[in-house]
Amino acid sequence: MTEIKKGLAGVVVDYTAISKVNPETNSLLYRGYPVQELAATQSFESVAYLLWNGELPTPEQLAALRARERQCRALLPNVRVAIDLLPLTAHPMDVVRTAVSVIGASDPKVAEDSPEADLDRSIRLFAALPAVVAYDQRRRRGHDLVEPRDDLDYAANFLWMTLGEEAAPLVVDAFTVSLILYAEHSFNASTFTARVITSTLSDLYSAVVGAIGALKGALHGGANEAVMHILDEIGSAENVVPWLDRALAEKQKVMGFGHRVYKHGDSRVPTMRAALVELVEHYDRPDLLALYDALETEFVARKGIYPNLDYPSGPAYHLMGFDTETFTPLFVAARIVGWTAHIREQRASNALIRPLSEYNGPAERHVAGYEADDASATAERPEEAGD
Repeated sequence: MTEIKKGLAGVVVDYTAISKVNPETNSLLYRGYPVQELAATQSFESVAYLLWNGELPTPEQLAALRARERQCRALLPNVRVAIDLLPLTAHPMDVVRTAVSVIGASDPKVAEDSPEADLDRSIRLFAALPAVVAYDQRRRRGHDLVEPRDDLDYAANFLWMTLGEEAAPLVVDAFTVSLILYAEHSFNASTFTARVITSTLSDLYSAVVGAIGALKGALHGGANEAVMHILDEIGSAENVVPWLDRALAEKQKVMGFGHRVYKHGDSRVPTMRAALVELVEHYDRPDLLALYDALETEFVARKGIYPNLDYPSGPAYHLMGFDTETFTPLFVAARIVGWTAHIREQRASNALIRPLSEYNGPAERHVAGYEADDASATAERPEEAGD
């Protein structure tokens, strides 16, 4: 009998040179570099260049990428119109998904499928997404659009367009760390979705839209939103024990803990928690850190399951001034780098991804009263190209 690997657990489907988790050091590696080292030393633009090109940029290469990114920061008029047509009740992930579709539909050279064309599309989406995310949060608050600034780096400009004021350097640094940590994570659900779509020879924008749809789910990107909702529901460190007693008794899933790849703790958490601690001190919110630590301590003691990256990033984004529903779009703005790196890698050595399934439905049966025409039933049909 065929062994079914539910969720493709443990199934290796392809090679990738983009990232891996090193089990010996429990480190997530981007092109061989431990992500904690990149977060401590590099800008997000440098990490984007690394993931797209395989090596960290020279000063000249970084300057060229920054110049191109800054050319593409402004919210396109037709994208703004499309966003404004969406109701404020729409989830921000729906807004981001729609915006990427509009950007793709507006690309006059979408049929060009060279590596160079896809790299330029990757850079343009990388540059455009902060304006989309920022404007959607502002319109929900009744605020006007804030235009981008050329004198700010990627993370600082993102915060500027969202909040309408320059963020403190410490906040910019913490935001940069989060973007780097979220940028890539091998064949996760959304990345694999993007590669499946790419394998059909569909375009980069379609692959990204599909990835956004996968990331929207609570078991993937939506977890950082869920973490903040849980912390809001608990309220304070003193309420952790009774809240967790009830949650576990009701078999409620506690989001922000556990990971398919990491069995002994997500290697990205210490770096993000350190950034969270600095934000707590900056905003004078020791109560939030006390709640965070109390829930982590109690849950790990009871279940032996450790936090993943979504656990520290949720309260960090909250302190920075992002609305909870904007957390997953922030994930999109970071992961666009990893997605597009994988899309280009898939296209460079492509094979249609088309797994088999084990059928467990009814045996062959026939509709009452139907009589097959012998000729049509036995005639050979020409081989078809697809499904």
